[in-house]
Amino acid sequence: MIRVTIQGAAGRMGRMLVAQVAANADMKLVGATEMAASPLLGQDAGIVAGVGALDVALTTDMDACLAQSDVVIAFTAPEPTMEMARKAAAKNVAMVIGTTGLQAAQKEELATLAKQGSRIVFAPNMSVGVNLLFALCNQVARLLGDDYDIEVVEMHHNQKKDAPSGTAARLGEILAEARGLSYDKNVTHGRFGLPGARPKNEIGMHSLRGGDVGGDHTVIFATSGERIELTHKAASRETFAKGAMRAARFLADAKPGLYDMQDVLHLK
Repeated sequence: MIRVTIQGAAGRMGRMLVAQVAANADMKLVGATEMAASPLLGQDAGIVAGVGALDVALTTDMDACLAQSDVVIAFTAPEPTMEMARKAAAKNVAMVIGTTGLQAAQKEELATLAKQGSRIVFAPNMSVGVNLLFALCNQVARLLGDDYDIEVVEMHHNQKKDAPSGTAARLGEILAEARGLSYDKNVTHGRFGLPGARPKNEIGMHSLRGGDVGGDHTVIFATSGERIELTHKAASRETFAKGAMRAARFLADAKPGLYDMQDVLHLK
């Protein structure tokens, strides 16, 4: 039995994660944390998630939750995620991180924690389909070469705070690496005015926001006479939650290290 704590358990994604843990016979929810300002503190996490009482109250006490956990799953904001990562490392608790918007220094800290003995799966998107898209884009970009212009278009709901999405940024990194380019130097975020002709080694990145879109990502490879498009569309956050469950199971037997969903799905 894998004992799980969900960080941010009262949020939209957190509730979905709680529901997924409750639906899996090999997992048990033992902790559910929320920020101090949450009006739902003290309530049963299962009831808040709509799956019935699980006898786990929403709390701010990370340490108490970690004391009885095998793994903690976080889809929250960068700062609370990093606070949890440090505490989990100190207590030898594995961690699945789906939080987006982490800065370079925070990602480096996760790598350091892993080198010191932590077991972490960090991925901007836990969807099985999206991670297949990552693998395909790497392969297609290498095969097509620089005769094809690359554009990335992503769309999410109107409440999403970061842009581009973590998934789109990861796609940009994969595409840049496959083409021998630099994400920081070669990715252009949107265009305005008179930017001139498109540079040969540019990767375009475009973020759309509206409605309740769960997450659409399209990578376009365009050249004279033809265009190839690879698209993934997420109709529900459930796909990300299911991927997180697979990541939690992976960490149950994993050695210390920093992993991503490509490792979990054996796509490397």
